[in-house]
Amino acid sequence: METKERNQIEEKYKWDLRSLYESDEEWQKDLDSLEALVAPCVAYEGKLKDAEALKGFLDAQMTLMIKMENLYTYASLRHEEDTRAADAQRMIGRVGALFAQIMAATSFAQPEMLELQQEELEKIVADERVADYKIMLEDVLRQKEHMLSKGEEKLLSTFSEVLSASGRTAGVLMNADMTFADAKDAKGNSHQVTNSSFVSLESSRDRVLRQNAFKSLYDGYKAHANTLASTLSNEVTLHVLEAQLRGYSSSRAMALSDANIPEAVYDQLINVVHERIDLMHRYASLRKKMLKLDELHYYDVYTPLSEGEKREYSYEEACDLVLKAVAPLGEEYVETVKSAFTDRWVDVYPNTGKRSGAFSSGTYTSMPYILTNFTGSLEDVSTIAHEMGHSMHSYLTHKHQPYQYSGYKMFVAEVASTVNENLLIETLLEEEKDPQKRLPLLNQYLEGFKGTLYRQTMLAEFEMLVHRMVENHEPMDALSLNELYGKLIRDYFGEDMVVDDEACYEWARIPHYYMNFYVYVYATGYSAAVTLSEKILHEGQKAVDNYLKFLSMGSSAYPIEELKVAGVDMTGKEPIEKALDKFERVLKEAEEIADLLAKQH
Repeated sequence: METKERNQIEEKYKWDLRSLYESDEEWQKDLDSLEALVAPCVAYEGKLKDAEALKGFLDAQMTLMIKMENLYTYASLRHEEDTRAADAQRMIGRVGALFAQIMAATSFAQPEMLELQQEELEKIVADERVADYKIMLEDVLRQKEHMLSKGEEKLLSTFSEVLSASGRTAGVLMNADMTFADAKDAKGNSHQVTNSSFVSLESSRDRVLRQNAFKSLYDGYKAHANTLASTLSNEVTLHVLEAQLRGYSSSRAMALSDANIPEAVYDQLINVVHERIDLMHRYASLRKKMLKLDELHYYDVYTPLSEGEKREYSYEEACDLVLKAVAPLGEEYVETVKSAFTDRWVDVYPNTGKRSGAFSSGTYTSMPYILTNFTGSLEDVSTIAHEMGHSMHSYLTHKHQPYQYSGYKMFVAEVASTVNENLLIETLLEEEKDPQKRLPLLNQYLEGFKGTLYRQTMLAEFEMLVHRMVENHEPMDALSLNELYGKLIRDYFGEDMVVDDEACYEWARIPHYYMNFYVYVYATGYSAAVTLSEKILHEGQKAVDNYLKFLSMGSSAYPIEELKVAGVDMTGKEPIEKALDKFERVLKEAEEIADLLAKQH
């Protein structure tokens, strides 16, 4: 199916950005007025010596940040809906340049605070006048030893836009400039290959199409591999250099310190997954067996296990299924999700130039927004549930927290989304008793474990190792990245997987590698979410109440402590082990059905 232009898609399937700005012209007016909000902040430079001055500065800064967030988010969403649009690109450029100036102008605050003696600073933080900012200020105190001088912090802020150029360059290359050859299916029909259509093509029952789409996409990335290796190397080098400047033991230690996550949590994830890697190898063997393949290739890992007709869902059916799945979370939660669908939080269908994949966005004063590229598969329904989890996490946080605590750390960012996914699959499995019809649902569940727990751990291990390469002054080019990535595929998928050369280029299309140790939170979040979804379904109202309290906390506590409120302790192995136990139970049922079907034939 050809990808439509944006103006060919009905309005009801596009997000309504008017909770941010009525028009680009209104956005421009707000941008023009932004500098007037900078002066009240800058007026406090050199004066942050007591609680009264600090409160005045922070109040002014919050007002400025709310406006900046609205401006940036609107420009970003306009850009993501069509990355080719010149006006949106100009908006991104203008707002980015201005923000760099503003961040530089206001960068004096933390260094100025941290120039105070420890006792003075502790006295200010304990003052009732800054009680609304107490947790935020305590976090500043915790990171005091890693702050640079006032001049050095200002210099880094001045260069913030330049220092983020690698990720932006890679994004534009992948989403706007790269094109791929059409892929032919077994009947000789051509199919358009894009970043957003690729997953659908890779899940086709037509192996010729899967192989051709796989080759088309990765030939495209191979043609730009040196450029993408350079952008990734630059990004990782920046992480390493900043960590060294700030006195951290490693770039990973710096990244995890933001949320006060012990590095042992990251290592524990990789170690426990490796201890149970046999389950992933069993899943690869099951795929090879059920697909009746002589060889299992990387382009065979997304196609459904069963040969039955592949169910397709309309967007309206997807919405109904998501509402049914989240019913255990209570009437208020369900009614809010209904409003999300009717009030156009969601940008539904792919269009030419649209960013691939899916995400949730929005601001403190706007509705949460969801971008998807819905094509009707069960996985797409699951994506709607997933992103709605993010948006509801934001919605409840914004409802219950002041602006300064209205975000949440990456470590908990994937929990709500994955709980929703799990509730969806459990709902579908509860209704379906026919073993053969259960298999596609089990396949979707298994894909969640494979793609989120195992694969994201694999990506996290790769990210850790490439940072170590730079820290150890080892060469980081396309060849070395391919070698490392190919080895990890073999380790995680086992002997049944044939690793084609093209598969080794997958690292080049992972946008999260420009977010500095982000991918591991998918796997830890999935582990927490499995535990929480089981509690929600089997432990009653108290578990639901604890979970909703967690969703309302924002960044008012550290992530590890927030998850304890929900009922999960991520400092131990138990959540990861429980998740893998669940994977084994689902895998065992799928293996039993496979044996049953084999006997019937």
